Amino acid sequence: MLRIRLLRIGKKNRPQFRLVAVPRRSASKTGRFFEVLGFYDPIKHTRDFRQERIKHWLFVGAQPSDTARNMLISAGILEGKKVAVHKKAKKAEQAPASP
Repeated sequence: MLRIRLLRIGKKNRPQFRLVAVPRRSASKTGRFFEVLGFYDPIKHTRDFRQERIKHWLFVGAQPSDTARNMLISAGILEGKKVAVHKKAKKAEQAPASP
């Protein structure tokens, strides 16, 4: 199975990300990927995606990660609802104070 996900590049405290198509199981260990599909710079708030190639990989059966899916929806490449990536922390219920 294929996955479209973000691959971090860049220096320390200066993150940049590539959007890549990777095999789902071995990608995190080997660092190999099939194709670069775009980039994202969170510092400058710039992004550029290759729309035709992303649609090709989605047609072939690649599944985007949750973060990549949200970015593709924002860019107008995919349609649908965004996925909650970070769960909100539950507030600790305060026990009644005993006198």
